[in-house]
Amino acid sequence: MNMKILGVTIGLIVIIVIAAIVLSFPSSEITNQKTNEKIGLVINSPNQSITLQELDQIYSQASKTGIGRSNIYIFWNIVEPVRGEYDWQQSDVMFGLNEKNDLKVTLFFSVINGETLGPFPDWIGKPSLNSIGEERLVNVLDAILSRYNIIDTVIIGGETESQFRYYEQNISVYKELFSGVYEKIKEKHPNVKFGNSFALHHVLNKNLKHIVSDLAIGDFVAFSYFPVDTLNDIVKTPQEAIKDLEKVFEIVPNKKIAFFEISWSTSDFVDGNTASQKDFLDKLFNFYSENESEIEFLTWYRQYDRLEGTCVTEQQDIGDKSISVGGGSGLGSSEYVIERLNHYVCNAGLVDVNGNPKSGWYEFKKQIEMIN
Repeated sequence: MNMKILGVTIGLIVIIVIAAIVLSFPSSEITNQKTNEKIGLVINSPNQSITLQELDQIYSQASKTGIGRSNIYIFWNIVEPVRGEYDWQQSDVMFGLNEKNDLKVTLFFSVINGETLGPFPDWIGKPSLNSIGEERLVNVLDAILSRYNIIDTVIIGGETESQFRYYEQNISVYKELFSGVYEKIKEKHPNVKFGNSFALHHVLNKNLKHIVSDLAIGDFVAFSYFPVDTLNDIVKTPQEAIKDLEKVFEIVPNKKIAFFEISWSTSDFVDGNTASQKDFLDKLFNFYSENESEIEFLTWYRQYDRLEGTCVTEQQDIGDKSISVGGGSGLGSSEYVIERLNHYVCNAGLVDVNGNPKSGWYEFKKQIEMIN
């Protein structure tokens, strides 16, 4: 709820201030507590600039909740800036911290990023779905998966419903691309599962269930979720939000469901508060317990708040590329909407920017302890 904000959490790309990328500092103490690989947390810092030591402490704090996984967002233009030449500097740090804390990883690799395709490296240009290139995509995913064996799930399309809302004729093109990549990557990495992600609030608010049904391909179907209307105001009670989550089993009756980014903002600007976040967490874990056999994983978005106004702009830069927030999805159709999106996203954490845990943080830890 990533930013993006189109399924991806761009604001989570941390600018790590370090002289070297090795984890050379003393390891934080990691307990032998029981963890749950199906429960995750999007681990982030409250600031864009952070030392590796501070980031290590944030990961340690997250892992002590009992989570067993996190999300990592990798963009093609950053990891393969030159064809066949990979830059692992940023990803080595992030994957190293996940491995150190015994966390599995859901990889988001943005071929589709809401309305936007990519961002892609300059050597690819600005391809259409027809010209992305199956072999090129297979090669880069194979390189990533071969380097990082803690990845067990991959999402290559995020907020996919927004990409095809007005261009349903392109669904068959993407299905062909996805199926070709899936078949080839599965031969090399049979234990890794693949799927696409959809923003459930968009799907319900804009009546796009048919797009999800058409693209229910791969090993699972993933969803992000905000309890908001099209203006990004919170309009659901926690119980009503759970009713929304229950609808995914009707939309996708024959696949495992993954909850890629689930959140509840505490910003009063969009009618959120800490009490409703805590209540939603309580009901969310009850929902998870009742439906665990149908759920691939459930990951909460996210650990820390961010400073107001730093989460979403109309143009999001990823390396030397930009993606647009808005247009067909309706998310960025006005400053009013983007303003609300900023407030929602910047206050979706369980810990505030000053490091003070909200009541939702303690509820999150309590619920994981109960199911573990």
